Amino acid sequence: MRTIRIQGRLTPKKALDAFAKKLAHDDASATTCTGYLHDVAGFFAWYGTVEGRRSPVSSVVAMDIGSYRDHLLDVDRLKASTVNRRLQALRRFYRFAVEAKWRKEDPTRKTKSVRTEKRLRPVALSNAETTALLRAASQTPRGLGVRNYALIQFMLQTGLRVDEVQRLRVGDVVLQARSGSLTFVGKGRRERTLPLNAAARRGLSRYLESRGEDLDEDAPLFASERGGKLSLRSIQHAVSATAERGGIKHAVAPHVLRHTFAIRFLEDNPNQLVMLSELLGHESLDTTAIYVRPSADDVARRLERES
Repeated sequence: MRTIRIQGRLTPKKALDAFAKKLAHDDASATTCTGYLHDVAGFFAWYGTVEGRRSPVSSVVAMDIGSYRDHLLDVDRLKASTVNRRLQALRRFYRFAVEAKWRKEDPTRKTKSVRTEKRLRPVALSNAETTALLRAASQTPRGLGVRNYALIQFMLQTGLRVDEVQRLRVGDVVLQARSGSLTFVGKGRRERTLPLNAAARRGLSRYLESRGEDLDEDAPLFASERGGKLSLRSIQHAVSATAERGGIKHAVAPHVLRHTFAIRFLEDNPNQLVMLSELLGHESLDTTAIYVRPSADDVARRLERES
């Protein structure tokens, strides 16, 4: 396919218009065209909230596609079939973007579809993996060890969504010698107040002290090297890169830290599903109930006993 020429800057709207023409040229049905355009536009909107002015055509990488899939599953709670349909639309669009010479590679190539059978309990870090992750975080190069340790420990101890962590300000946190709390606006614009345990307070106190005594209340709680707010991609990269340095064999994204918090909470507080639901900011207990499903190891042990 020859290079598609776009007059002026390649905006998301111009890209979608060109994609619509390509679908029509390929004799896609009207329903397919409408669905694909709607789903790609939905991804563009989500990407805009995550990365601001970065181009959803040329700047997207594989990690962004994976994060979007996780967002659709864990935040929007969409069915697997719906998520897979949206991923298919993105695959078709980014293949077209490569053909049109707008990109060198397809960021959807390595993203797997979601299994449609009943989901098992989400994967959490083991105690040994948690220790390895925190140790690697404290040893982050370029002087970022104190920040990354505080960030990862904070996510492990609070179970916050990555976008909630990214929006936190210094003024959202109250730290005292033997207590601490966090007040913020979470999903659905609901204000929530959570306690901060000793582990979260220690990492956070050390990090804030390293930044100086005169932090403005509106300053980001977790800052970039230049002092600005961390992007979602930076948090995702900090977690995944730390896990790799820590020798953890499977992929670790921020939502794995949230799952780890939830599963450890239920291990320490059996039958406290309502309290966990409040801590996680879920609107329905049905959403939280995923954490009482059997794990893959549970199923394997059960099958072994029955064999």
